[in-house]
Amino acid sequence: MKQSMSLIPTLREVPSDAEVKSHQLLLRAGFIRQNASGVYTYMPLGRKVLQKVEAIIREEMNNAGAAELFMPALQQAELWQESGRWYSYGPELMRLRDRHDREFALGATHEEVITSIVRDEVKSYKRLPLTLYQIQTKFRDEKRPRFGLLRGREFIMKDAYSFHATQESLDEVYERIFQAYSNVFRRCGLNFRAVIADSGAMGGKDTHEFMVLSDIGEDTIAYSDTSEYAANIEMAPVTAVYEKSSEPARELEKVHTENKKTIDEVSSFLNVEAKDCIKSLLFKVDDRYVLVLVRGDHDVNDIKLKNYFEASVVELADTATTKEVLGCSVGSLGPVGVDSVEVIADNAVQAIVNGVCGANEEDYHFTNVNPERDFKVAAFTDLRFIKEGDPSPDGQGTIVFAKGIEVGHVFKLGTRYSEAMNAEILDENGRTKPMIMGCYGIGVSRTMAAVAEQFNDENGLVWPTTISPFDVHLIAVNMKDSAQAELAEELYSNLKAAGMEVLLDDRQERPGVKFADSDLIGLPVRVTVGKKAGEGIVEVKIRKNGEMQEVQKDDLAGVLKNILQEL
Repeated sequence: MKQSMSLIPTLREVPSDAEVKSHQLLLRAGFIRQNASGVYTYMPLGRKVLQKVEAIIREEMNNAGAAELFMPALQQAELWQESGRWYSYGPELMRLRDRHDREFALGATHEEVITSIVRDEVKSYKRLPLTLYQIQTKFRDEKRPRFGLLRGREFIMKDAYSFHATQESLDEVYERIFQAYSNVFRRCGLNFRAVIADSGAMGGKDTHEFMVLSDIGEDTIAYSDTSEYAANIEMAPVTAVYEKSSEPARELEKVHTENKKTIDEVSSFLNVEAKDCIKSLLFKVDDRYVLVLVRGDHDVNDIKLKNYFEASVVELADTATTKEVLGCSVGSLGPVGVDSVEVIADNAVQAIVNGVCGANEEDYHFTNVNPERDFKVAAFTDLRFIKEGDPSPDGQGTIVFAKGIEVGHVFKLGTRYSEAMNAEILDENGRTKPMIMGCYGIGVSRTMAAVAEQFNDENGLVWPTTISPFDVHLIAVNMKDSAQAELAEELYSNLKAAGMEVLLDDRQERPGVKFADSDLIGLPVRVTVGKKAGEGIVEVKIRKNGEMQEVQKDDLAGVLKNILQEL
């Protein structure tokens, strides 16, 4: 491609609304342009990167035994009503009506559509397993689009769905797709981890997120410092063993703690450590209230709470609700004397001896509180967030934290959608049963942004060879110089004939502008045709490390192939 014939509108200044590196650089290098908040045009360079990512995804998915199809973005409301998600998905689902007043949604995801298709076409276990995928535009009305392509309202996604007669079949395909995803992100050059995750609104159990390590990630990953264990912080189990002190239990005492509400305020006032306090929080779990206890230096993990009760919705009660249900403010809440709601506690609470908790009376707390003696607990279980320094759940090493950008997610959906939508088959015994499903997604446009976030320097982007829009940036320093122009055109033809993708900067621009744009765009190798063009000598520069060498034109194709293979 000749640069004069493409549209690569580079910017010298950092756009004021671009907060993170990937957003800044993709805008400055002319890969994307914003049309509305969270909605972008992929310019020619950006589209080429997406095509490279999509090609890798297609190859790995096809190798994993999946077949590609293409489903509509415009989806009938009736399908979402069948699954029940029309009413529960929330405001992120973009809804609209046609001229006949029929309701539709712009596809945020495609579980309902694919389930209806397979339901209508597959009736026997003999047609399973079946894995289908597409690469499609998705729409979600994010309340606050941010970070460019990392959180938008319109984005490109690869979504796949598998259908099975048995759980064993699902497990087998899940592992195959899991490996395919690992291959995709490895081939894109990303530093990532596959982490145990929560399925959220998707439903189902057994799920992993593929997280690209990045300081601007919105998710926290808990991983072992010595093994491959990694999990979303919400899902990492706590395996710490708590030893109970041999200190004798003292008499319960109520003390005045005026205007002391928080754990820090109370522990400082009473001269005790936060770990010796009991934090009490009222939650609404579906249609009932539960008082949840954790140690003062820990935080309640609402996902663990939700999973413990197998609940649909878990919400922390506000101040007014807490007052109404338990008769006191949040800052004075405690378990002593509470019998109107169920009380459950994190495992660490069981080891507290002579602790501190709220007295359910404004400006008062109890000291010398001992579980079981002073209050009853329905169950002790793992209810807190894991912390750095905790033992790794796999028994190897200790936990450290990192931030991550989610680029892929795989789910074992089970029969969540097939039961709701009557997607059934006849098994080998002639009995009717719901299909078992899996679901697998990759954020294609998000992957491009994640690569840009990890691969850059102070001068611009530094694309991995596998997804770079071009292999070589060929620059003629002065197109008015006939020797340079002729050699540039000759090399352009020769390198393309040798199987390389070449971007020829044939613009009538100053050399400084061309070199700055080249660094900003970030192709793996730059070839400069300059003053030694008459001698058939060009300069080759590797973008990643800045290494330069002079090369004779007849040797150039071989030198470049070796460089690109090594990068």
